[in-house]
Amino acid sequence: MRSYAGLDVKEKLSGTLIKGKPRISKSGDRHLQKAMHILGLTAVRWDDNFRNLYAGLVSRHGIRMKAMVAVHRKLLEMVYTIFKSKCGYDKEYEAKKIEQKNSVHAMTA
Repeated sequence: MRSYAGLDVKEKLSGTLIKGKPRISKSGDRHLQKAMHILGLTAVRWDDNFRNLYAGLVSRHGIRMKAMVAVHRKLLEMVYTIFKSKCGYDKEYEAKKIEQKNSVHAMTA
């Protein structure tokens, strides 16, 4: 899925020697890459979950495009999961998951 979209990591290897930093391959479908970029820009602008993810990665690494690629990958995985499970997008999914984890820990303590 990620390799089809060109969002997989590629390393330059020569035997056991790694030459340079790992980069995204960009060898996937260019139309899908463009669509994911527009989708990523929109998600960062209008969805709080993706805005927080983007802002956190930019503050940690300082590289905006690296953070945007991370948003693209997360969106791609989310779209695939929604398609396979045939359910709708729940904006509060992450908050519910954290709340459920906390309630389980409270019951065991």
